[in-house]
Amino acid sequence: MSIYVGNLSYEVTQDDLNKAFAEYGEVKRVQLPTDRETGRLRGFAFVEMGTESEESAAIEALDGAEWMGRDLKVNKARPREERGSSGGNWSNNNRTSRPY
Repeated sequence: MSIYVGNLSYEVTQDDLNKAFAEYGEVKRVQLPTDRETGRLRGFAFVEMGTESEESAAIEALDGAEWMGRDLKVNKARPREERGSSGGNWSNNNRTSRPY
C-alpha cells in the first residue's frame, strides 16, 4: 500500500519528500506525477514506506502539517479507479440528428 500526499508545493522534489518521510522509516519509492501536456508537477505524490507501521506513523505525523508553505493532506492511497474507454459513449453509432 502507498501513501497519498496532497496539496504539495509545485517546487517539491523527490529528494524533499524522501527526506521528510525518512524520519518515519524506510522510503521505498516516491512518485511525483506530472501533467502530460505541460510537464508541470500536479501537486500531489505517492510515497511507499517499508512497513504498514511506518506508513501509519508518517500519516499520523504529517496529515495537516504545514510543509513548504502548504498544509499537507496525507492518507492511505486508494486503488486507482478504472475509467471506461467509452468516454460518455460518444461514438458515431450513437449520434442522433436533431432538427435546428
